[in-house]
Amino acid sequence: MQMMEKLSSKVIFYSGTFGILAVIVAVAQSFGRLSMMVRPLPTALGVLSLGGMALIWRDIRWRVKGENRTVGGLLSQYFAVKVVGWLGKRQRAKLETDTHDIRRAQEETLLKRLQKNANTLYGKQYDFSSIKDCEVFRQRHPVTEYKHYRDLVKRVAAGEESVLIAERPLILAMTSGTSGQSSMLLSTKDTNTEFFLQGVCVCLDAMRQAFPATESLQRTLKLFYMPTLRHSEAGIPIGPNSSTPASSRHLLHLYTTPEPAFRVPSERDALYLHLLFALKDRSLGTIESNFASTVFYAFRALQERWEELLTDIELGRVNPALQLEPDVRAALEKLVAADPGRAAELRAHGEGGFEGIVLRVWPQLNLVLAVDSGSNQIYGEMLRQHYCKGLPFYSPFYAATEGLIGVNLWPEQERRQYLLCPRSMFCEFLPEASLDEEDPQTLLMDQVQEGRNYELLVTNASGLFRYRVGDIIKVVGFHNKCPVVEFQYRRGQMLNVRGEKVSEAVFLGALQRTLPLWPGAKLVDYCCAENGILGESAGGAQPHYQVFLELKGVRDLSEEQRYKLDHCLQEESAVYKSFRFKGSIGPMKVHLVREGAFQELKGQMMSYSNTSPNTFKMHRVIRRKEYADFLFGKTIS
Repeated sequence: MQMMEKLSSKVIFYSGTFGILAVIVAVAQSFGRLSMMVRPLPTALGVLSLGGMALIWRDIRWRVKGENRTVGGLLSQYFAVKVVGWLGKRQRAKLETDTHDIRRAQEETLLKRLQKNANTLYGKQYDFSSIKDCEVFRQRHPVTEYKHYRDLVKRVAAGEESVLIAERPLILAMTSGTSGQSSMLLSTKDTNTEFFLQGVCVCLDAMRQAFPATESLQRTLKLFYMPTLRHSEAGIPIGPNSSTPASSRHLLHLYTTPEPAFRVPSERDALYLHLLFALKDRSLGTIESNFASTVFYAFRALQERWEELLTDIELGRVNPALQLEPDVRAALEKLVAADPGRAAELRAHGEGGFEGIVLRVWPQLNLVLAVDSGSNQIYGEMLRQHYCKGLPFYSPFYAATEGLIGVNLWPEQERRQYLLCPRSMFCEFLPEASLDEEDPQTLLMDQVQEGRNYELLVTNASGLFRYRVGDIIKVVGFHNKCPVVEFQYRRGQMLNVRGEKVSEAVFLGALQRTLPLWPGAKLVDYCCAENGILGESAGGAQPHYQVFLELKGVRDLSEEQRYKLDHCLQEESAVYKSFRFKGSIGPMKVHLVREGAFQELKGQMMSYSNTSPNTFKMHRVIRRKEYADFLFGKTIS
């Protein structure tokens, strides 16, 4: 800091001008039209007087936390915060306006999609150019599922132009495959732009209001792993819909992890490096990841490799056991100076155990930024109860490979609720009672009712029209006239051996009611299988559920204790109870698996679905026999 204070205002002026331009260039390259929106801002900053820049520097000094920060890095981060803050306020105001007239916003969004793709093969088939309102569109276009698009996507992958969309896709995005086999969807520049403007900017504005300390110039531990990409015949990348932070080099100063570490292909080695460089930063501000599951497994690794990490910090080295390319290791070794003082601090913190370790290691940490709803709910709860005790969590988005669906405007609220984004996608809603109808009738955003469950259908910017996403959501209220929803379950993640249809939410509710009846037991992970996929290995003549649990604090349960889960599920689901009473469904079989079994299962599932650690979600109902067989092999009781 003393060195920075000695710099002249002239140097600060030129560095600041470059900083803001660098951020805008990086964002504009990523999000296309954004450069037009922020053009007035750098012009104004470029003509600031030296006195104005001095005021900015005083503001930066007041906000900065941490050591070894460069002038350029601080200035760039400061202006990035300002740019995104300005955009956030602007986008939030637009969103508020749209929530008062959602039919207009939705229809304009739909017609924009149809007009852009009117001259494609698909657009001509359904005569998009003649459609002038949403009612005609719904009459003319059927409700669709992935099989409707499979062959068309293959043609796009082969290089055929103007099939589903008017442009070449940025990537052929693979879904996580939680409801079965992964699907290949198109992802476009518009999809990314909408996610940034309507999602990231709006949520950062909500976060800033709820947690003002996040405006401090602190670094972020961003848990991100380099995805494995392959390419189609036409050279289009195929993989998860995420890009590495290293691709936006101007923004790397925001993170504790240096650029070379983002290029490490091994998840295990990359995680070690994320943790190593984060531990060296006493003033860490935010922990960020797509999902709470990634954060949970990161802190489990922190606990397992604690002594290795402290040794590296003490000696100023990168663990020799990591499998790194020579140039990557050399670049990282230059950034790791011996710090025995920090190692001693951390060792003292570790002696107190790992409950609440995060705030002891990083006392200035503001929050964890990760989705902890849906299948990630249990990981968020475990983190709050153990490693991250006392630390706020913000679950910002409701999104999918198909695009941005909703934003959480209430960061401090315990229940994860999302306001649907009227201009991201055109949405329709299929009542839960109509899920199995051949020609279902849908509702629009202004027609749904509070307290009801619906399956979501979307028309997006990437060639999906009236597409069944497979998510069941509950309308829990309205913000002005726009629905606020909670995620309930995936349609493909139901247990259903006799038509009982037990959803993920219902089963998890039963499991959470059962846990206190097992003294000392804490849930780490779980999944279920219907006995039909197991063949003779299932045992029992009646259809039933096979349940696999990873528990902490318990290695065995009596048969009576295991039956408590079945009993609690009967209390949660009247239909399941009736089938159990009639003997149509047999008692579930509960298996305890050894520590780490689900982490190993995750690796198998990712290799099958071509997804990555950044987008992976654990399957709560497994549909492949080899997954169940794998867990049987890890059973301890």
